[in-house]
Amino acid sequence: MTPWPLPLWVAHRGAGKLAPENTLAAFRLGASFGYRAFECDVKLSSDGVPFLLHDTTLERTTPHRGTAGERPWAELSRLDAGGWHSRQFAGEPLPSLDAVAAYVQRNGFALNIEIKPTPGRERETGLAVGKACTALWQGADSPLLFSSFRPDALQAARESAPHIARALLVDTLWDGWFGVARSLDCVAVVSNFRLMDAALVAQLHGAGLRALSYTVNETEDVRRLLALGIDGLITDVVDRFAPASGKAAD
Repeated sequence: MTPWPLPLWVAHRGAGKLAPENTLAAFRLGASFGYRAFECDVKLSSDGVPFLLHDTTLERTTPHRGTAGERPWAELSRLDAGGWHSRQFAGEPLPSLDAVAAYVQRNGFALNIEIKPTPGRERETGLAVGKACTALWQGADSPLLFSSFRPDALQAARESAPHIARALLVDTLWDGWFGVARSLDCVAVVSNFRLMDAALVAQLHGAGLRALSYTVNETEDVRRLLALGIDGLITDVVDRFAPASGKAAD
């Protein structure tokens, strides 16, 4: 298999549900529980700035409404992305990819960037994220992985950053998924944890690909996946699983 950039345990969106997702506050909280690898979602502002947000629209995680990608970064950067979660995080901003890159590199953390384009901007987003990461990670030792549910976004990232490892995300085993992962020179497939079984692990490992699962939050699922030889576990419950040991926290 090709060299693998991530440790076994990855904190979902920074710290799962314990802090406002996809914020630097979440990254800091995840790190306080011993996590050294993080997953986050990246899309583009209307003026092409890569920033962190999962949803296409703003209403779930900010007081505002509408399509996030239709607003310029100067406006997005002033939004409250923490108050929806709890009072202690009120005023926490949406972070730019630049800010997250600085944080993980200064701490030597690994990062899994899920390329999460606004619908219709898949290729533009993949190209921009790849270009930005090529510049931001130049000379850096912090491991980096791209992933996406959108093959067109991954292909674009491959074109602008061919040296950065890629993984295909799958929520179902749709017709042709394996061929797409191979054609994109992916090093891994990241599946819904319910899909991952011995046959899928064997198929991936037999092709030299790593097998990862999201979002793994129950001890029995962790034990099952570890027994299968899983290569990565993406979790929300950073307070329950100790990444150094792979066991549930007391």
